[in-house]
Amino acid sequence: MTTRHLTLPGMNPKVMEADLKMKFKDAGSLRLTLGEIGNRVSAIQIDATKGGAFKKDILQPDGIVTRAKAKIAANKPINFQKVDVDFQPIETNVFATKNDTAPVKVEYMPGHNLLPSALRMVQSDIVFFDGFGNHLPMDISDDGEGPFSKAGIEAIEDIDAVDIQNPQLVSIYVKDIYNYMRYLEQKYTIRPKFLEGTDLTGKMRAILIDWLCQVHTRFRLLQETLYLTVAIIDRYLQQKPISRQRLQLLGVSAMLVASKYEEQYAPEVADFVYITDNAYTKQDVREMEQDILKTLEFGLGRPHGLHFLRRFSKAGNVDPMKHTLAKYLMELSIIEYDMAHLRPSHLAAAALYLSITVLDNSPWTATLKHYSKFEETELKSLSKRLAQLVVKAETSKLTAIKTKFASTKFMKISSIPQLKSQTMLDMAESIS
Repeated sequence: MTTRHLTLPGMNPKVMEADLKMKFKDAGSLRLTLGEIGNRVSAIQIDATKGGAFKKDILQPDGIVTRAKAKIAANKPINFQKVDVDFQPIETNVFATKNDTAPVKVEYMPGHNLLPSALRMVQSDIVFFDGFGNHLPMDISDDGEGPFSKAGIEAIEDIDAVDIQNPQLVSIYVKDIYNYMRYLEQKYTIRPKFLEGTDLTGKMRAILIDWLCQVHTRFRLLQETLYLTVAIIDRYLQQKPISRQRLQLLGVSAMLVASKYEEQYAPEVADFVYITDNAYTKQDVREMEQDILKTLEFGLGRPHGLHFLRRFSKAGNVDPMKHTLAKYLMELSIIEYDMAHLRPSHLAAAALYLSITVLDNSPWTATLKHYSKFEETELKSLSKRLAQLVVKAETSKLTAIKTKFASTKFMKISSIPQLKSQTMLDMAESIS
């Protein structure tokens, strides 16, 4: 009985048979040069009654191949033949050896395919692979309506594409950073009216922060330090109310903590004692500092408005004047007790929206919507509240912030004529 085998393109059955015979012969010769150990197998038989494949020893031919004969066989030249690449299935006994007197019977058993992998392709497999060429290519054009089609959305600029070569701007994961900051502003929230039920009032808080703005300017600290100072004060007071006599101590201690967190060189404890006209001692400041950190559980990572404003200004491609005006609007809000609970991202977006509206009435573009996560309708109400603060600052007794932004360092932004324009007045009066 002759076994039918499938010959693939590039396989000449006669050459295959000769090569296999030579391979088996050479392998046996090299084995015999090491001495006969009586465990060679020349064929494999399948017994279906045993439930699996097993090996059966076949008697080996007589005679021992010497080392000299093995060396001659190994050095025998190989005759290369031209291979016929035509695909013609034929019948041939590929696995027959020189000493086999009968063909080896191979029976099919599921899970025990003993044929070489190159011979396992059957006609159904060929049909399967040929089927790939019958499919039309996928349509990936952007025509038509859809969430990512040009017709479905406005063009959104990738503001981080130009920063890919600058590792300091971490453009690869900057989106993940801002997503995490949005998570932190939700984690470290400040509840509305957190001073209710205490001896303190919103006016006392406003006086304290206005004084801290002067201290901040006197020490020439970073803007981030001021925002973190206010956040520490509010978060501490909503968890652990204190007496009026210790409110100023809380303020300077909070600025000390914020300076250590943000500044490269923080002011010394003695500097804060001096700025309070020695109303407190160094020990008082150190103890309050420890109490702040324990109360807040050392969680000082609450983001502030400047973090988000810088991102939004980049998305809007605004000029320095618009950015500085937005900073002025945000800083006016830190004095207001009824605005302490607002999310920094919301406040930054509203400040920028009011700034571009007042200066040149630029639109709130799709790129700004994408990166700020705020629609224009979500910003109008808060921007009107900020406009009211600008009008209020003209007559307020708390002038530290207005005076600060009237300097040339901040482009004298608090005294520009646009802040007294009819647009600003209309927005301030339209608040409900």
